[in-house]
Amino acid sequence: MSADPTPRARRLPRRLLQLYIGLALYGASSALLVRAGLGLEPWNVLHQGLSELTGLTIGVVSIIVGAAVLLLWIPLRQRPGLGTVSNVFVVGIAMDATLALVPDARTLGVRIPLLVAGIVLNGAATGLYISARFGPGPRDGLMTGLHQVTGRSIRLMRTGVEVAVVVVGFLLGGTLGIGTVAYALTIGPLAQLFLRVFAIPESSSVVARSAPRREQTRR
Repeated sequence: MSADPTPRARRLPRRLLQLYIGLALYGASSALLVRAGLGLEPWNVLHQGLSELTGLTIGVVSIIVGAAVLLLWIPLRQRPGLGTVSNVFVVGIAMDATLALVPDARTLGVRIPLLVAGIVLNGAATGLYISARFGPGPRDGLMTGLHQVTGRSIRLMRTGVEVAVVVVGFLLGGTLGIGTVAYALTIGPLAQLFLRVFAIPESSSVVARSAPRREQTRR
């Protein structure tokens, strides 16, 4: 008889499902923010600006920028995971696919609900793919890599990089507005909420193995 799969192996299908659903929903949520036209998340301000400049779709630009950022991991000595590489491609493809399906919003009565739906869906998508634990996205890894190299806080690195991409993206024609501010203020709490909702329990085997040792030390 074959041995039962380990708890880690049993969780693999769920982790993979969460990863790819999360990345697809992340791209879809970004597309909703584009259609709302009230301001994008920082990196998509840059992507949209480059899209206006080059004539490429915003999803294709997202893939190109993600790949370029991933190359910056090499001097920063960061190691990509399956989720890192998948992030580069799946988000951009899902974004363009959603934009092809969702028409432009003309009135505030449609644009505001699209903005709210996009931000909430983005938070849920973030909780899904991060909880899968297949590695950070290329942009998140850039922040942690800069933190390790410079010794500065991750918050400072993130703020500095995102301010830079927003400014460049806005100058190139990216959409900056109330949606950008709303995203910045709400995405942290939303992501934290959905990280708890979609958390995949760690294996209890480590605890079970370590318990007798603790009992022995007490004796």
